[in-house]
Amino acid sequence: MSTTRTENPVILGLSNQNGQLRGSVKPTGAPGGGGGGLQQPQLNQMLKGTINGNSQPAPPTNAVIKPGDDWKKNLKLPPKDMRIKTSDVTATKGNEFEDYCLKRELLMGIFEMGWEKPSPIQEESIPIALSGRDILARAKNGTGKSGAYLIPLLERIDLKKDCLQALVIVPTRELALQVSQICIQVSKHMGGVKVMATTGGTNLRDDIMRLDETVHVVIATPGRILDLIKKGVAKVNQVQMVVLDEADKLLSQDFVVMMEEMLGFLPKQRQILLYSATFPLSVQKFMNAHLQKPYEINLMEELTLKGVTQYYAYVTERQKVHCLNTLFSRLQINQSIIFCNSSQRVELLAKKISQLGYSCFYIHAKMRQEHRNRVFHDFRNGLCRNLVCTGRFGHLGLAINLITYDDRFNLKAIEEQLGTEIKPIPGIIDKSLYVAEYHSESGEEVKQ
Repeated sequence: MSTTRTENPVILGLSNQNGQLRGSVKPTGAPGGGGGGLQQPQLNQMLKGTINGNSQPAPPTNAVIKPGDDWKKNLKLPPKDMRIKTSDVTATKGNEFEDYCLKRELLMGIFEMGWEKPSPIQEESIPIALSGRDILARAKNGTGKSGAYLIPLLERIDLKKDCLQALVIVPTRELALQVSQICIQVSKHMGGVKVMATTGGTNLRDDIMRLDETVHVVIATPGRILDLIKKGVAKVNQVQMVVLDEADKLLSQDFVVMMEEMLGFLPKQRQILLYSATFPLSVQKFMNAHLQKPYEINLMEELTLKGVTQYYAYVTERQKVHCLNTLFSRLQINQSIIFCNSSQRVELLAKKISQLGYSCFYIHAKMRQEHRNRVFHDFRNGLCRNLVCTGRFGHLGLAINLITYDDRFNLKAIEEQLGTEIKPIPGIIDKSLYVAEYHSESGEEVKQ
């Protein structure tokens, strides 16, 4: 079990049956405390499992692009991201998005996402992907990987063709929704790119009806897209690009048979882009069998994102909740994620945390898809301070591993796998390691 911190400010609260628990809320501003009660956000179409790329109308034809227009003046740019950035995303060659000769409508969507300049993985991937060459890229989550493949994918979509042209395969439902939402936002000025997310746990009939209309891009989990292809609903005979995000997971024993079968339905002349944090033997074997002279990108010296500081603490099983309570009270936590290794432990721990007076949400694979979507959506939008779940995510901050005496033998193996050192937790943790307010964008400490 471990905790980590993400960057968004938080509030809390929901109800037990849908993965959201409400404790007796701590006063706002107290370390680790909850905020006010749950608000009812406007959930968009992503909660239905299918997403229409036309959800935001394209700008009128006469207002789009004329030679010489200063088109950037009319962009609706988001507030500048002042969070500290690490060398995972800042160690660039100095390229600009305009350098890649992208459609101006696509550039408009990129800039309105708040992406000012390409990250290192985007600098390496975009020009190669635009050339049509296969790619095998090793990159960490949180470094702009989605943009690295979505930008060339959208650039190559031909809106004159009313057919499916690109597939993005991801291992989890939440990642499918996240990627599809990014794809919709980036393509919103392109005049009708249709994007659809389809995952297990959603209504198959809705997906079948959606695919009866024009869809250019499908973001999917392996089982659902294979089912739709075998039923003859998803017609993939004109798909020109296939992306495998988190390829190490997609080519594990759980999915590799489905991936092999899916590729059998695709045209022989297709482009395959593989993105993976690790290169196990399964990825190498798949690459040798299906990729044609792939361009290899490796921007990783270690698996752990720079900016994440790891500690461990030896505790007994019954001391873990008490240790969490101590961390909540002593650290200036804005948002925390607590990971467990089973669905049952997730629910039990979430209940314990709520009994301590800290509101929290939980999420695991056995929940209904609509409830998983709601929890995931609300947590990302800052409506919850603490989240208990299976899996791992989180970028800048602390990762505190609570391990028992029996777990000590695994610690060395974890350090070797991540290429990092996990230190014992100190009595006092420097706030500059995990409190974003202690840093300016340049990384200089802010005087308090």
